Amino acid sequence: MKKPKWVIAKEQGKRAAAAETVWLFGLHAVRDALLNPRRERLRLVVTQNALAKLQDAVTIAGIEPEICDPRKFAAPIDAGSVHQGAALEVKPLDWGSLQDIALGAGPEPARIVLLDRVTDPHNVGAILRSAEVFGARAVIAVQRHSAPETGALAKTASGALERQPYVRVRNLADAMTQLQDMGYLVLGLDGEAETGIEDAVEGLRDRPIALVMGAEGPGLREKSRETCNRLVKLDAAGDFGSLNVSNAAAVALYAVRG
Repeated sequence: MKKPKWVIAKEQGKRAAAAETVWLFGLHAVRDALLNPRRERLRLVVTQNALAKLQDAVTIAGIEPEICDPRKFAAPIDAGSVHQGAALEVKPLDWGSLQDIALGAGPEPARIVLLDRVTDPHNVGAILRSAEVFGARAVIAVQRHSAPETGALAKTASGALERQPYVRVRNLADAMTQLQDMGYLVLGLDGEAETGIEDAVEGLRDRPIALVMGAEGPGLREKSRETCNRLVKLDAAGDFGSLNVSNAAAVALYAVRG
C-alpha cells in the first residue's frame, strides 16, 4: 500500500532533522559545547593557539582536533564570524517534549518564555542568557519564522545554549494552550495593555507562569494575543519608546520571579 503524502513528508522531515548539524564558533561557545555531555560532537577545527586555551575541554570531550593555519581557517562558517580560532560541528540538542520540561521538578515556581516570530539570533541568544540567569525552564519558539540553533546564537548566548532548553514547536498557540492545561498562567507582553506585569502577578507568584514575547515592530500575532490569559505591559517612566525584545524579556522575568 502506498504511503500518504503527509506520512512521506513527515518521515523526510525527521530524516532531515537527524542529518542537520550546527557549527559553533568562539572559545566560550566551543568550550561549553565540549564540556556538555548532552552534545553529539562531530568535528573540531582549531588553530594551535586556540587549542592551547581549550586543551582541558578537548581532553575531557575525547575528540581529535583538526589543527589549521589561522590564515586559512578550515571550518565552513561565515568569513565575518569572530571564531577566535575555534569551531565545532555538533548535532542540535534534544531537550525532550514540552510537557516533560514544563512539568519537571524544580525548587521555584516554573517560568517559561515563548517567542512569537523573534528571528534575530542575537536577540534569542541574549534571551537564553536571561532565562538561565532567572531560572526559566525553557525558551520556546516556533519552527518557522524563528532563529534556529546557530553559531551566532550560541556565541551571543555565551554558554547558555548548552544549559538552557531552547525548544522549537510547530504551533505557538497550541503550545500556549498545552501550558494552560498544565496550570500555567500565560501572559502576553503588549505595550498597549492596561495592566502592568507586576500587578498582574500579584498574589499569583506561586503559580507556573509563561511569558509570551512578540517580535519588535509587529509584536504578538492576533492568535497569540487571543490565546493568552492576559495581556500585560512593562511599566515605564515615560512615553519615550520601548525596550529591545531581549531586554524586555530580562525585565519581565525579573518582574515575575517567585
